[in-house]
Amino acid sequence: MPRGKKNGANGQPSNGANLGFEQILWATADKMRGHMDAAEYKHVTLGLIFLKYISDAFQELYNDLAARADTDYTDPEDRDEYMAENVFWVPKEARWNHIQASAKQPTIGKIIDEAMLAIEKENPKRLKGVLPTGYARPDLDKTRLGELIDLISTIGLGDEVSRSKDILGRVYEYFLGRFAEKEGKGGGEFYTPQSVVKLLVAVMQPYRGRVYDPCCGSGGMFVQSEKFVEAHGGRKDDIAIYGQESNPTTRRLCLMNLAIRGIEGNISDRNADSFTSDLHYSLSR
Repeated sequence: MPRGKKNGANGQPSNGANLGFEQILWATADKMRGHMDAAEYKHVTLGLIFLKYISDAFQELYNDLAARADTDYTDPEDRDEYMAENVFWVPKEARWNHIQASAKQPTIGKIIDEAMLAIEKENPKRLKGVLPTGYARPDLDKTRLGELIDLISTIGLGDEVSRSKDILGRVYEYFLGRFAEKEGKGGGEFYTPQSVVKLLVAVMQPYRGRVYDPCCGSGGMFVQSEKFVEAHGGRKDDIAIYGQESNPTTRRLCLMNLAIRGIEGNISDRNADSFTSDLHYSLSR
């Protein structure tokens, strides 16, 4: 195991406080580059990171409910307990401990696909059609996929400590930037450098009201707007998020990006391009 990424003294995954964990994770993900282009392994990697985040948050609450079962009569398998805490319900076949235990099996791709579909089915309001699948396809090296799962398993992402340090946000932003570099000019379709987005938000000063991005990519403008509001003593619900994205796979990245940060937004119910639609309407008149 790479230096700095060992589990803690209690055997649990590190919360990512050690510097350099993003680069270590990237190096493992980058091993897949010889088998697929950046646009493809971007979704493979970010999908797994998102799955780990959801499972971490679920498992933390699960453990708490189990510990209080005898005194408070809580049931860790009661779906309503998770809905009350705004935590995604994760069915048994989709929990990370099951994924990790199956990492070395040749059927791991199918197991992940089924996990993604199961989570979407259980959380249709926020995740329907969002999570990536295709992990079972023949051209995806299952040995390297297992290695990636093992490494992601060493990083805490969705527990309370990790959320307070925005570990997942750091990983997500780092990966989006690196994937954009690998894709060259095409990377700009889904990712605008964070420094540019921060400058735009600083100019807009979205203290309250509506924030609309007509070509929102992976949602960086929305994330920075929420951070701006909170940095100036406001609340997340001081602004309303609206946007659209014409590329369906990039739209899913945006929805995942918002979901991991607990940001509510209206990104339309499908990929859309109002500019093209308006042009077609004008020409048809």
